[in-house]
Amino acid sequence: MTALFEEVIFGPVRSRRLGISLGVNLLPQHAKLCTFDCIYCECGWNAERRGERTFAHRAVVSERLEAKLQQMVEEELLPDVITFAGNGEPTMHPEFEAIIEDTRLLRDRYCPKARISVLSNATQLHRADVVRALKRVENNILKLDSAFDHTVQRMNRPHQASYTVARIVEQLAQFDGDFILQTMFLRGECDGTPIDNTTPEEVAAWVALVEQLHPRQVMIYSIDRDTPCRTLERVSREELQQIAAQIEARGICCSVA
Repeated sequence: MTALFEEVIFGPVRSRRLGISLGVNLLPQHAKLCTFDCIYCECGWNAERRGERTFAHRAVVSERLEAKLQQMVEEELLPDVITFAGNGEPTMHPEFEAIIEDTRLLRDRYCPKARISVLSNATQLHRADVVRALKRVENNILKLDSAFDHTVQRMNRPHQASYTVARIVEQLAQFDGDFILQTMFLRGECDGTPIDNTTPEEVAAWVALVEQLHPRQVMIYSIDRDTPCRTLERVSREELQQIAAQIEARGICCSVA
């Protein structure tokens, strides 16, 4: 059963990819707000999660994050990472840059060894403030699920009519490799249309883009939670490791979750 995050600050949870993660949800607490409508999103379909287009207030985020960090210090359970994720795309928040700076100050005060992570679908990289903010966090984790536009349209269902892989790759290049690329691999069908980004053609084209962008790390994974499209199949760890080996062979660190 897909579900929403009902708090501004949630967790901590043990993340497959990040360790002990304290979550931050800048999006509506009872609705989903995203520029993608991914067929595998744990928050469900956008149409079924509609609500008011309201973002968490900057002051509320700061107050609740500080209160939670104070509690974690008292309990001697510090987070490995503070992760911006939640009910959609966090970089849509109009004050995203300012909130990142607030978070950096709180992190430095209460848990200086923790990293700040942002899980983003990379659709807001046309905004200079978002790019500046992402360059200020330790784990700038950006999504690219395929090298082919038709596959992205099936898997991610971007709302922006202007979305193309070529445009996103051009915008990713402005980080000069100082980012983490994240890719979901799956197969199956959705609404009667086959989907598989693990074919030799798909993987070869994706590997070529990764080599071109040369991120400092790649994270690949498959389905682990409920998805709104119930006819998708998880890719085995062995297959993921074979894909990761192709990236490692090009001198780029690739983790499998």
